[in-house]
Amino acid sequence: MPDPPRRIVTGHDPDGRGRIVGDGPAPASRTVPDGATFHDMWVTGASPAPLTATEPEPIREGELIGPPEAGTRVRIVDMPPGTRSPMHRTESVDYGVVLEGEITLVLDDGSATTIGPGELVVQRGTDHAWENRSEAPTRLLFVLVAGRFGTELRGRLPDPL
Repeated sequence: MPDPPRRIVTGHDPDGRGRIVGDGPAPASRTVPDGATFHDMWVTGASPAPLTATEPEPIREGELIGPPEAGTRVRIVDMPPGTRSPMHRTESVDYGVVLEGEITLVLDDGSATTIGPGELVVQRGTDHAWENRSEAPTRLLFVLVAGRFGTELRGRLPDPL
């Protein structure tokens, strides 16, 4: 698999000028039993996100699924060949971009769509799995934005989160 991704974070000096306040590998990486590695890059707890002169590290070890309520989560996922995530759903809008390789999006209706480099999926709270059916590693970028299931949709879903 590729090296852990690099994260560069900007902030402000005492005079209000921009500067680099962090430059290093992803602050939290976790490999799950299916073989995928999640690299959490940044989290916000509100929208709009407060911008302050300084900010403590927002990533907490062990957090794995969606964004905080009213917040966002940016994550890079590495999936080796033959890897398949469990079927899952988050109450969020997820923007997924394939950076390297290809991935197959599997929905609970049985459909499967292959996505290649530079292509984007807008994942809107559906039950889904990711499967690397290729012979090469895949790297994906996800931006997860907190969402809320509408009453009509919630009544149609087969089970609660």
